[in-house]
Amino acid sequence: MVARRGRRSARGSDEGIPSPPGYSAIPVKFSGKQQASHYLYVREHRVREGTKSSWPQKRTLFVLNVPPYCTEECLSRLLSPCGPVRSVELQEKPDLAESPKEPQSKFFQPKPIPGFQVAYVVFQKPGGVSAALALKGPLLVSTESHPVKSGVHKWISDYRDSVLDPEALRAEVDTFMEAYDKKVAEEEAKAQEEEGVPDEEGWVKVTRRGRRPVLPRTEAASLRVLERERRKRARKELLNFYAWQHRETKMEPCALSPGLQSTPLPCHTKPFSEAEARRAAVLSSLSW
Repeated sequence: MVARRGRRSARGSDEGIPSPPGYSAIPVKFSGKQQASHYLYVREHRVREGTKSSWPQKRTLFVLNVPPYCTEECLSRLLSPCGPVRSVELQEKPDLAESPKEPQSKFFQPKPIPGFQVAYVVFQKPGGVSAALALKGPLLVSTESHPVKSGVHKWISDYRDSVLDPEALRAEVDTFMEAYDKKVAEEEAKAQEEEGVPDEEGWVKVTRRGRRPVLPRTEAASLRVLERERRKRARKELLNFYAWQHRETKMEPCALSPGLQSTPLPCHTKPFSEAEARRAAVLSSLSW
């Protein structure tokens, strides 16, 4: 039984490590005390012909199944025997973007990925990719010369890294705002140059710099419009109140003089009463 087990273990060690089609497996251990190996699956990064990629061709190694304790610095150190490493970037899933990304800030980085990740390793020479595909392990992540923190020590280190330097943060924000203002100024200058100028087919490009400013569709703009309408309605109600008061004043009864009847008559009946008095005086003056 012991001999059979020994033959089976030797046969299993000679057989190749199972890996996805098109990938090569590299065994990795956290430290020399660990017996089980973790496997990284690597292949050369390729895209379809005619498709743009932010990673250089024939110099980029695509790595799957990167464990959480393996950082960019650690992965660069593990693959440095294959050749000089130019850059390493860890991501949650494969990158399908065709345009190059803007450089990330060390102060405004997204939250770290808690689980396994994928990596893009860019070598300075194409030979680094072929050497990495033929790499045999196991590779040690944490060594005496390059220890990797774990447990409470890693939590303490993460907390210290979370405390930012105010001066460095202010300098980076100022640099970003200067670049942003410069970009906006260039866009406005370009829009002014293209405004009203027809192209080769006679079409005129419509820009944001129109004759009549367009109301922005934002919540603040909507609130300003509602406030303006409320004030307009209040002012209109006040004006209507004064008009109604003026009408009521005209419709009030007018008091007659003390020599006439003491019964007040409405204002609109006063001309009729005076006409009747003149008619009675004329009739009494006539002799029949």
